[in-house]
Amino acid sequence: MAAATRSPADTPPPPHEGPPESRLSRLRYRLSVIRHAPTGPLGILLITVLLYLVVAPLVAVLSDSTRVQIGDEGQAHQDPGSLTSYYVWRVFRSPVSELLFWKPLLHTVVVALGVTALAVVLGGSMAWLLTRTDVAGRKWLSTALVVPYMLPSWTFALAWLALFKNSSSGGQIGILEAWGVHTPDWLAYGQLPIIICLGLHYYPFVLLLFGNALRRIDSQLEDSARILGAGRGTVAARITLPLMLPSLSSSVLLVFGRILGTFGTPYILGLPVNYDLLSTSLFRAVNSQQRGVTAVLAGVIVVIGVLAIVVDTRLAREAKRFVTVGGKGAMDRRAPLGRWRRPAFCVALTVFTAAVLVPVVSLALTTVTKTPGVLRADNFTLKYWIADHLEGTPGFPHGVLRGTQLYEAAWNSLRIVGLAALVCGVVGLLIGYVVVRAGHSRVGTLLRQISFLPYMVPGIAFAAAFLSLFAVRRGPVPALYGSISLLVIVLAVTHLPYASRSGISAMTQLGREPEEAAQISGAGWFARLRWIVIPIQRGALVTGVILPFVSGLKELSIVIMLTTSGTELLTTLSINLVDYAYDQMANAVVLVIALVSFLATYFTQRLTKTNLSSGLGG
Repeated sequence: MAAATRSPADTPPPPHEGPPESRLSRLRYRLSVIRHAPTGPLGILLITVLLYLVVAPLVAVLSDSTRVQIGDEGQAHQDPGSLTSYYVWRVFRSPVSELLFWKPLLHTVVVALGVTALAVVLGGSMAWLLTRTDVAGRKWLSTALVVPYMLPSWTFALAWLALFKNSSSGGQIGILEAWGVHTPDWLAYGQLPIIICLGLHYYPFVLLLFGNALRRIDSQLEDSARILGAGRGTVAARITLPLMLPSLSSSVLLVFGRILGTFGTPYILGLPVNYDLLSTSLFRAVNSQQRGVTAVLAGVIVVIGVLAIVVDTRLAREAKRFVTVGGKGAMDRRAPLGRWRRPAFCVALTVFTAAVLVPVVSLALTTVTKTPGVLRADNFTLKYWIADHLEGTPGFPHGVLRGTQLYEAAWNSLRIVGLAALVCGVVGLLIGYVVVRAGHSRVGTLLRQISFLPYMVPGIAFAAAFLSLFAVRRGPVPALYGSISLLVIVLAVTHLPYASRSGISAMTQLGREPEEAAQISGAGWFARLRWIVIPIQRGALVTGVILPFVSGLKELSIVIMLTTSGTELLTTLSINLVDYAYDQMANAVVLVIALVSFLATYFTQRLTKTNLSSGLGG
């Protein structure tokens, strides 16, 4: 008997397909779900953009280190674009490797250790005074002692030159040299000044970390040990110090990581005696158009920075072993200093004087005196600020407040940094929304990790990576070097970790109920975002915008290789004046930056009702 046959029309569709009407209904339903809750597609979009803006630059710079660059085919004996190990050999094994890498690496390690030691001693001792004692003027000191962190890091370097500069590097001599006190090169330039200046800049970073950690240690543990007969040294060695080890380790590693990307201070104080760190060696390679060498040096800095952050992350997990439980009153107890109360205040005031008053006053004096250190009435002048014409300064032939250079640089700084901060804040809030709403999904986890990646890359290396990716046209993306767009992108990306962490923290505290209620009422996602999420998270959004703005105003390491004459910022204007040996004008510009940065920080704290010193009880 012949088997019955069926036409294709009689064949039922596979279970997973269903009739066309059913598939269309499901598609419409999925689109409706995405329209009302687009967490998944939004997360994928953000991941794609961040992969291109965060990962692609690093891949591009690493690619440059393994391929022969145009112009190097003679030295590499290979065709341009072919795979090569020439640049690795040149940096690590060639006759010039000592100058390119090994000496700068040694200098970087020595400076990092010295800066860390100085910052830990100053920051740790000040944190103990402010959190564990009744030192006089405690509330004022808790704010005053963090002021150095609000200033550009190279403010201290310029102030150091204003005091100690000798005649060996040209330009105006320092105040001590004008007084007849000869300052040798080792005191005026190089290793020692770099360590002291960076230590004075970074000690508030340790102060804040230590202060917060000390406040969280239950003092009842120390009291119990003393009741059992333990002396102060035993209590410190067996209880306080072990509980502080995670904070100490984190401070050391994070300061070390920041030293890797610091450019201004090593450049200003190291250039006269050819004392290079990895950051300045990288800058020299960029200036001499050695793209392959630049890529290798940037890769090394990235690897070291990533290792520092990875170790810090592991230590943070290990810190959970040191959690203590106690009442707030027990944790906030302060020891009376008695007759040492005022001397302790004098010590803290000395630190403030050395870190703030001396640098600022020294810079200010150089801008209003013809000859440094001479305090006669006929030696004071305002020509470096307001003169229409200055002799002997062809590149900057007028006072700082005359002409257009300062105002153009200020306008560029405000609009570029402001736009970058706005982008950073909005994207940070969106990242927080996706990460929290997506829960423990792969999209949320991956987005959290990628948004934190820029924090692991030192600024100078990240700038080199962006230069490698955007210096030439790549596919549909045009060459962006020298454009405002590139500066906005790089500033937004490098400050994204702070904005994204602010967004994640804020969204964690916002439940789903307000959105769900609005969704039941028929509100779409954009409406919910506009009328519910953003108003409720306004504080987090403001923080995510203003903090990158304050940091961006004094940023130098990230932008020094990416600006041109048409996109000059206040920070790069100051460094360019240093290169021309126009010390008075350079000092004047950095004072303007310091004033703008301080005012921006002050108004930020007032607007957001936060305080850098709040963790110290100030």
